[in-house]
Amino acid sequence: MDIVDADPRAPGGPLGADATESVAALYRAHAVGLIRLAIIMLGDRTAAEDVVQEAFLGLYRNWGELSDPARVLPYLRSAVLNGCRSARRREARRDRRERAHGWAGPDWNSAEYHVLLAEEHRATLAAIRRLPGRQREVLALRFYLDMPEDQVAVAMGISRGTVRSATSRALAALARMLREGDQ
Repeated sequence: MDIVDADPRAPGGPLGADATESVAALYRAHAVGLIRLAIIMLGDRTAAEDVVQEAFLGLYRNWGELSDPARVLPYLRSAVLNGCRSARRREARRDRRERAHGWAGPDWNSAEYHVLLAEEHRATLAAIRRLPGRQREVLALRFYLDMPEDQVAVAMGISRGTVRSATSRALAALARMLREGDQ
């Protein structure tokens, strides 16, 4: 069955069997890419998986309100980005509390961290994590998910020109950080 043809009001569940099957098919098709996007944004696989699961849960809960099935993937990307923003805010609040009490933050040099990230990507990912949120999001969507500027603009809720300028600034900042790291 085509996902676009699914009727969320069909019998078989709270939203119908078709909604369940459609969201499950979407999950199978897009979860890995969305988790990768969230990992880039958060630097934590477990948190990334949680954000993506919440995005799909939100899609399932709102399936009956879906007016344009072609907008499902942009909805999911936006939901993942919003979830990452929220997770980063929570992490920043937690880090402030930990610093106020003299507690140590996460150990980015742990063996587990190095296993998850290939050696040649660590410096780049570390530099990307230091970028401001909007610049990090633009780079992840443009170059990791290979999305065109107009789709990035829709996913982030910004203009195409803002996508261009944020991309330019992010690439310049990233190049500068990587050059400084080599010295």
